[in-house]
Amino acid sequence: MNGKTAMPAHSPSNCTLPIVVQWHQSNAMRTKGIPWILVLVLCAAIWQAPHYAMAQASSDLPDSPSETAIRHANDPGSEREVTWRSLPKDFLHDQKGIWTFPLHLARGQHLAPTLAITGITAGLIFSDPHAMPYFQSHQKNLDDINDVFDSYITTGEVIAVPAALMAVGYMRGDQYQVSTALLSGEAYADAAVVDLAIKAVTRRKRPSDVHPGQSFNDTFFSGGKSPFKGSSFPSGHAAGVFSIATVIASRYRHHHWIPVLAYGFATAISFSRVTTSSHFPSDVFLGAALGYTISRYVVLAPHPDDLK
Repeated sequence: MNGKTAMPAHSPSNCTLPIVVQWHQSNAMRTKGIPWILVLVLCAAIWQAPHYAMAQASSDLPDSPSETAIRHANDPGSEREVTWRSLPKDFLHDQKGIWTFPLHLARGQHLAPTLAITGITAGLIFSDPHAMPYFQSHQKNLDDINDVFDSYITTGEVIAVPAALMAVGYMRGDQYQVSTALLSGEAYADAAVVDLAIKAVTRRKRPSDVHPGQSFNDTFFSGGKSPFKGSSFPSGHAAGVFSIATVIASRYRHHHWIPVLAYGFATAISFSRVTTSSHFPSDVFLGAALGYTISRYVVLAPHPDDLK
């Protein structure tokens, strides 16, 4: 009529928009479960590890070994066992070793790895002002993923791993697994003390605290006075998750998929701290390095009581 074609009541564009919105919402809901799936997969792998060890070790052990010996015959660190009673003393021993570490450096010990970590951290600090604009400009591309790596959610996921290990260990009567959970908690606490001490001194602004258009330079000694919230350097999430991952990966390293899952989970959590603008890359690297070294060379090292 009059040479014009009436627009249908339900045009393709009008139909497509609700479908796209609905798909986006459902896809976001699906992605929210991804980190928790990683937690469950890691715990399930540790659950199955003793059965795998029994199958592998049954032909190599004496006729009537204890169940615990069969379960973890191939696992390192079996001599590093802890209990609730020994935990406070072990923690104090760890802290003494951590804070007297500069004395070892003065004697020329551990210089190479210390210089390597210091050098990489310094390089990343120099590159942070150039790297963060890239991550922030591409932040919208990772909106769905960043939603599931919220600070409180990731904290809960990190704590859930040793908690689940302990619960399953008690249910199965598996003291090795219970000790692994206790060692994970010990490592987490050790890393948290060091992390908070450095935060209190450096008081670095978080990337999210830098106003749009402002430079990411001069972020040190200008952040919040509370290391619990306003200080960015180093990343407490990275320190905590790598401390736990290192304990689990070391205690179950002969079950090859467990270290992959543990460090993969730790890497995902740590990287999310950069993509969510919660931390700079240097914060995450130093946090991960602290978590790994404290677990590997302090917590898992033999204590005096272990040698008696």
